[in-house]
Amino acid sequence: MKDVAARAGVGLKTVSRVVNGEPGVTADTERRVQEAIEALGFRRNDSARVLRKGRTASVGLVLEDLADPFYGPLSRAVEEVARAHGALLINGSSAEDPGREQELALALCARRVDGLIVIPAGTDHRYLEPEIRAGIATVFVDRPAGRIEADTVLSDSFGGARAGVTHLIAHGHRRIGFIGDQPRIHTAVERLRGYRAAMEDAGLPVDDAWMSLGSTDPARVREAVAAMLTGPAPVTALFAGNNRVTVTAVRELAARGRPVALVGFDDIELADLLGITVIAQDAAALGRTAAERLFQRLEGAQGPAARVELPTVLVPRGSGEIPPRP
Repeated sequence: MKDVAARAGVGLKTVSRVVNGEPGVTADTERRVQEAIEALGFRRNDSARVLRKGRTASVGLVLEDLADPFYGPLSRAVEEVARAHGALLINGSSAEDPGREQELALALCARRVDGLIVIPAGTDHRYLEPEIRAGIATVFVDRPAGRIEADTVLSDSFGGARAGVTHLIAHGHRRIGFIGDQPRIHTAVERLRGYRAAMEDAGLPVDDAWMSLGSTDPARVREAVAAMLTGPAPVTALFAGNNRVTVTAVRELAARGRPVALVGFDDIELADLLGITVIAQDAAALGRTAAERLFQRLEGAQGPAARVELPTVLVPRGSGEIPPRP
């Protein structure tokens, strides 16, 4: 930097202002400094800069499953916001295992990330309290934190499921099945609650045999679909609680060749071509909103933990509009 200052005929502070984009430098002076930088091949030492600030310019993202297409746009949005703030994103997958989530989150903290964005697998996040007190900003996304107060960004799982089931009811269905994720997962519980609310709003009974929560493993989902479509009062429509359930349900219904109405929570690839009605949530908006909140905290934003809930959208494409068979 001294060489740049000498070549441009300015002081070190002026070079620093130009390099860091600070005001107070005339256009002519800035031009001379930039020419000196180019001539000397000067590069800013970001490592020294972040060490002086006590920051590492890195943030961690704990996802549920890196293979789940829902998390691709979310992760990319977080990375874009981090990059805009000059930070590196480090991410990993909990594989929906609370123990693995804790291990990964604490490993990121041990590597001195400035902040964490967590899609929680567990229901008790008190293990992060010492890290938060030590200054690591933390935001939870898609699901709330368990047993601590923390900034949270969610989709409206309850309202989305309620709208999807109401849509099926509006097309004449009275026996509607719900297949969701594991009951310990916040989104699964909220979507089941939305299903129940829609049925109650319409004055419709809910049979226990019409509800199935559990693993999204295809074998389990196929079994649930088969059970709901048989018996003395089979369902005429299905509400799938997430994208993985929807994919398996579509395959099972196609194999059976039965005209069963279907609405899925989460959009999926080729859903527009296959005519699958969905409740779409904006994964990119979830990631972007969570990351922006994280950097607000890192830049000194104070106040109580905030809870942001983003809306979902019903996208009719045909599968949810199939009428019940006589």
